[in-house]
Amino acid sequence: MLKIAYSDVFRYSVPDKHRFPMQKYIMIPERLLEEGTITHDNFFAPKRLTEEEILTTHTADYWHKLKTQTLPRKEARPIGFEMTEALVDRGRHIAHATYECALYAQKYGVAMNVAGGTHHAFADHGEGFCVFNDVCIASNLLLNRRQAQKILIVDLDVHQGNGNASIMADEQRVFVFSMHGAKNYPFRKEISDLDIELDNDTGDAEYLQILKDTLPRLISEVAPDMIFYQSAVDVLATDKLGKLGLTQDGCKARDEYVLEQAKAASIPVAIVMGGGYSEDIEDVVEAHCNTFRIAQKLYFGEMVG
Repeated sequence: MLKIAYSDVFRYSVPDKHRFPMQKYIMIPERLLEEGTITHDNFFAPKRLTEEEILTTHTADYWHKLKTQTLPRKEARPIGFEMTEALVDRGRHIAHATYECALYAQKYGVAMNVAGGTHHAFADHGEGFCVFNDVCIASNLLLNRRQAQKILIVDLDVHQGNGNASIMADEQRVFVFSMHGAKNYPFRKEISDLDIELDNDTGDAEYLQILKDTLPRLISEVAPDMIFYQSAVDVLATDKLGKLGLTQDGCKARDEYVLEQAKAASIPVAIVMGGGYSEDIEDVVEAHCNTFRIAQKLYFGEMVG
């Protein structure tokens, strides 16, 4: 069964017309249920990160400021959400969900987090709608608990995973691959193990060819026993913050290719959503739902409904 991390805590109150489309966390599960792609049995409610788990990745000083709600305004502002205890609690659940997805992926081949992909969080600060770095925390937990030996992060968000690159800079057991827009946030980029920077308006054919020229080689050379896949949909041409030129079909083909490669190599893959900021929320939700549909069909057969 396709295991999907979901909790009401993923939704966070934001002002009207906020750039982050928080309502997608309601719309994605509802659509998948209504069309019969999944049932309620697919969902699991994630646990919350412990303090010890947080400190595998984030500094004690940063965690103390979050825990005590004493993060200075100049440090809270780049995160982009109002700093509250609820926001911190949300981040703790999202990050643990990604870890639990990795464990389910080891059992079933794939698992998915309706949220996650908070790749702009650094060890000592948050930014870009990211408080905790879920994929890095999950990776460190797997390594520390000897549940994985070599991890490949495939980050196809339109924005570079600068937090991933920074946190994992000296961790030889984690290979960070980021393919992103060259002229986009973050404007001061970090150095990943492999960065591929794309020109504005890069379309389906060029994007997919670059991916096909890169991913099989990485899987062969890195030889991971776990993949984290950031399947963000801000690569769409309709995205307000993206600047690339992918269509819905191109984004879907991207997801199919990544999952086909992981499945063919028998490597578990935990999928996190990342960003998506199209003007029409329908574009965001439909592209995200395609990722779930592909995973369900490829690993578990046709839709249940």
